[in-house]
Amino acid sequence: MNFKKYWNQIGDQNEKLTSLYSSYWDKFSDYGEWQFWLVLALFVVPLVLLCFFVDRKRIFEVFFFGFTVHILWNYIDSALSRGGYFTHNYFMVPYLPNATNMTASVLPVSYLLLYQFCTNRNQNFFLWTLLLSAFFAFVYGIFEEKAGFTKLNKGFSQFHLFLIDVLLAYIACWATNFLVKVNRRAGSPHTN
Repeated sequence: MNFKKYWNQIGDQNEKLTSLYSSYWDKFSDYGEWQFWLVLALFVVPLVLLCFFVDRKRIFEVFFFGFTVHILWNYIDSALSRGGYFTHNYFMVPYLPNATNMTASVLPVSYLLLYQFCTNRNQNFFLWTLLLSAFFAFVYGIFEEKAGFTKLNKGFSQFHLFLIDVLLAYIACWATNFLVKVNRRAGSPHTN
């Protein structure tokens, strides 16, 4: 098969997959199902809370941290979903990534507020991250799986989710600290 035929076939399969997702969403995950409303709440509520609790004096720094968590988790979740390791059974709309409520809201906002809390109160972010990651993996993750919201496959487990949460939060912290140092050296007015 040549280059053009591959992309034609990939395009055809993508259209079929999109149609399949839409059909599934209409039957099992649309606004007539209680799961839809929980997924929507998990998207909206953290963002609303963020409006009230973000440190506006450090908004660029803490939002950069949260954005980094969001982007990294989005890529990881896409890879896990595409590889069949991690399935999200309920989602807001069939055209966005299935875990948008988690990767764009719950996880980034939670870790962002943790980062803000730890840096404002001189707490150990790395230790607190272990605790929050354990909660997401071993409490919330198990609840999601038992309630049918997610399915872990091919030997993927809550422990893997824990490791990913920790690693991504640490990377976001290191990236943010690096950006803050560069910003301070440049004498930007957006630093403390």
